[in-house]
Amino acid sequence: MRLIYREYPLPNHPHARAASEAGLCANEQGKFWPYHDKLFANQRRLGNDDLKQHAAELGLDAGRFNACVDSHKYAKQVEADIQMANDAGVNGTPAFFINGRVLGGAQPFEEFKKIIDDELAKKRSPQ
Repeated sequence: MRLIYREYPLPNHPHARAASEAGLCANEQGKFWPYHDKLFANQRRLGNDDLKQHAAELGLDAGRFNACVDSHKYAKQVEADIQMANDAGVNGTPAFFINGRVLGGAQPFEEFKKIIDDELAKKRSPQ
């Protein structure tokens, strides 16, 4: 199994795109998931200064992180992720693809299990 995380900032969230870019800047320092979790825990504090403060609180190299954020280094990657998701029919978050099968929205474990078990059964059956 492989988990691939893509950015899909929703247009109705004014700070979502900047937060997506900042997450990729945190990833440069191996802190994507801690930064991701920090942003979700502080959803009302996502302004530019907040994004930088969260990084500093996590011990990221502030100069490197701030330069990355200020330069919008990952703007094109975020845009490419958005386009890829739109092309795949994604229209909200979260969205999951399991062997090409879409599972949209926040779903309980059982829904994932059902699709995964079905996909595993297909692999086991002779063609």
